[in-house]
Amino acid sequence: MKPDFQRALIPRDDALHLIGALNAMKDKLHDAAQRWELLDENGHVPVAPSYTALLQHATDAQDLSREVLRLADAFARSPHHTTRTGRTFLKQLATAATISSHAAPHFTETAEAALTLPRTTNPTDRHYLTNRMVIDHASARAFLRRASESLRDAAKELDDHLGVQRFLAPLTRREGPPEPPPSRPGGLHR
Repeated sequence: MKPDFQRALIPRDDALHLIGALNAMKDKLHDAAQRWELLDENGHVPVAPSYTALLQHATDAQDLSREVLRLADAFARSPHHTTRTGRTFLKQLATAATISSHAAPHFTETAEAALTLPRTTNPTDRHYLTNRMVIDHASARAFLRRASESLRDAAKELDDHLGVQRFLAPLTRREGPPEPPPSRPGGLHR
C-alpha cells in the first residue's frame, strides 16, 4: 500500500487509548446529568433549594467541561488531527467541549435563583423564579447529556476507524524480499 495511506491511519494503540478516555469522560458526563437533580421525589422544587449544592453542580460541571476541553486540546496537538478520521473526530470533540461548557452557567443561574427565592414574597415573582430554576437546571443537565452523546459519537468514529484498519491489515502487510532460487546439486549455477 502507499505510505500516504498508512499515514492516514491512527495507530491502533493510540485509538484504543482515546476510546478508553472518551468512554470514561462520556460516563462521567452522563452520570452527572442523571445524578444532579433539582426536583424532590414528588417532582417539585424544594421550598428552600440548597444554594451550596447547586453551586457545587456548577463547579463540577465546569471541571467536567475542562476535562473535555483538555481531551480536545491534546488530540489537536497530536499528528493524527490532520487525517480524515482525525478531523472528524476533532470536530466531535470540539462539539462536546462547546456543549459541555454551557452547563456550568445554567447551573450557576439555578443557584443564583435559589439564593433569591427565600427573599421573594410576591407569589408571581416566586413562581417565575421557580420556573426559571427548573428550566435552567434542566438545560444544564441536557447540555451534559448532549456532550456525553458527542463523546459517544467520537468514540464510535474511532472504533469504526479501527474496524477499517482490521479489514485493511492483510492488504497493508508487506512481504519480505523474494527468496533466492534453490541451488542446484553440486553447487553449479547456470
